[in-house]
Formats: sequence, structure tokens, C-alpha cells
Amino acid sequence: MSNSVNQYSTLEEQAKALSYKEIVEAYGSDLSGNPSVYCGTYRKYNEGSLYGLWLDLTKFADYEEFITICRQLHKDEKDPEFMFQDYECFPSCLYSESCMDEDTFDSIIKYSELSEDEQEAFDDFLDLGNEFDMDDFHDRYVGHYDSEKDFAEHIIDECYDLEQMMGNLWSYFDFDAYARDLFMSDYSMGEHNHVFRSY
Repeated sequence: MSNSVNQYSTLEEQAKALSYKEIVEAYGSDLSGNPSVYCGTYRKYNEGSLYGLWLDLTKFADYEEFITICRQLHKDEKDPEFMFQDYECFPSCLYSESCMDEDTFDSIIKYSELSEDEQEAFDDFLDLGNEFDMDDFHDRYVGHYDSEKDFAEHIIDECYDLEQMMGNLWSYFDFDAYARDLFMSDYSMGEHNHVFRSY
């Protein structure tokens, strides 16, 4: 929140003291990588107006501040029905045009706190049909591998000594077939080659 409004005692009073320009400066998004939404209203949209603002969700202390600023942005409406017309840099499963509740807001912030590599891995996790569950993601994430065969070779290296078990025949071991078996039920690999346990 802008230092110029710290004299006000409540969040609502602080928000009411902000001009549109100050809201832009304090909360506007430059679409450079942080999770953001474009906040308009259904009334304005139905009247042919796209008036609103791209808001950087990482600039808000919490959900309450986010909603309060959205109301101030559309203070010309007595009870604005927010329309989040577009979004950037967070999973599509968290996006809703008509609403954003506190749990969703908090989930987006948790996602934004992941490193770039972790976000890519989490995107693979979601694309494989899993729920948005950070704990489950961390429990089941195995790592990044060049291919399913590469992962199979890693498992063999970690768990078995083929040369000792098979002698000279170890070089005939079918890693491709073993990889097919592993990824049939026990593991899955996402588009960006991140591997997860299936359970």
C-alpha cells in the first residue's frame, strides 16, 4: 500500500484514498512474469466497456486487500460484479472469469513462490490430471529425465548391478521394454520430461 495513505486506519479507508493512477502504480501488472488478472465488471462489459486494470496478485498482502482494491477500481458501481476477463502466469485450473475466492488466491500465491523449474514441474503434474495439491506434488515428484528410457536406466543403476547379476549378458538388457513397464502403471512423465510416482 502506498505510504501516502498510511495515515488511514482501515484497509477500506486506505483504498478509498487511492486514485486510479495510484492503484496502477501500487498494484498494476506489467505482465512480465508475475501471476496477474484483468479485473473489469460484468455491468461495464455488457454496456460495451472493457474498463479495468491488469493487477499483479503478488503485490497484495492478502485476499482482503485484493478484493478491496478491486472495489475501489470500480467504485462507480454500488455493488460491482467483478469479471476477470483474462489471466497470466498461473495454472488454468485456478482461473475463473466470474470469481476468485480466498483459497484460489492463496493457491496462486503459493504457485508464484515456486522456482521457475518447480513451476514447470508442477505444470506437468497438473497436465497429467492431478489435483492442485502442493504436498502431493512434492511427495510424488521424482525428477527430470531426458526420456522414459533414461529414467529406466537410472532406476537400474540405483537398484541393481546388472553386470554382477548377468555377467556379459547385461549389455543385452532391454531398457526400452523395462521403461514401458515402469510407465505403464508406476510412473508418469509430463510434456517437459518431469517424472512422478503414480501413488
